Amino acid sequence: MTDSELLTAADIPLMQELAQRVTALRPDHISAGASYGELAWVWGKGCAALGATWRRRFWYAGTELVAWGWAFLPCTVRRNDGSVREVTDTSLSYQVHPDRLELVDEIIDWYEEVAAGLDRAVTPTNAEEFALARWAARGYRPDDDGVTLLNQRDLDDLEPPALPDGYRIRTADEVGAEAAVRAHLDAWTPSGYTAQSYRDVRATAAYRGDLHLVVEAPDGTMAASTIIWYDPVNRSIEFEPVGTHPKYRRLGLARAMMLTGLQRARAAGARHATVVCDGSPDDPGPRRLYQDGLGFRELSRDAPMVRPAG
Repeated sequence: MTDSELLTAADIPLMQELAQRVTALRPDHISAGASYGELAWVWGKGCAALGATWRRRFWYAGTELVAWGWAFLPCTVRRNDGSVREVTDTSLSYQVHPDRLELVDEIIDWYEEVAAGLDRAVTPTNAEEFALARWAARGYRPDDDGVTLLNQRDLDDLEPPALPDGYRIRTADEVGAEAAVRAHLDAWTPSGYTAQSYRDVRATAAYRGDLHLVVEAPDGTMAASTIIWYDPVNRSIEFEPVGTHPKYRRLGLARAMMLTGLQRARAAGARHATVVCDGSPDDPGPRRLYQDGLGFRELSRDAPMVRPAG
């Protein structure tokens, strides 16, 4: 059975449940946009403004979801600095259970239909050999731009966090909604993130206020922030997003914040952690933080592929 319609909030837990099953079997098949935490984050931050342009299709075996596709169609993004970005191409996130790889061709057929006449992009991982071959056979070619790395580590042997004098770790619940939104915007400007985005993120079933951390500077500025998504089935956490105010970078704040998060997650029952970062040589900072500074190691990387309109 298949169906195709606008994505809804009720769909996200179903997609996350498949992500949990795939993670247990082939974590290297989890692309940057299809993880347990990323699904909640992407939905929450953008559903109010962009949800009308998100199409999805589900594939079932009996009553069990075994594959899905999420198409991001052209849209207008309005950002907090007053700028407007017109997105004229399309992109696809998708997931297939490792036992049902034959569905990759049906996903491609559906995407070709829903994105007909537009530039198309898709992001399998470099471990999805079957999918990579099928996308290539349909005219998709590798795109070196936008490669992201999936990094992982276990939660043994954690260092104690060390913050500069006067800084402290707090939760989003403690500092309140306005400060939590400001922390994100200061780190990621220009951004389309809003107070409504924050409310929608918090409304996802996967969100936990005690695992949404901020670093408060001595002057009261929210200098860094991260949301930690806990997958209890796999006893794993994911950091998404991680950001620091430009004026407070290179002080070790993100490292201390993430070490605090690793410790809190371990206390909650987690045994593994993941974080995604840019894999291009032009922006080595996050990679140095996660791999050199925090002991994460690359598990897989996205292998973006594109097909021009026509």
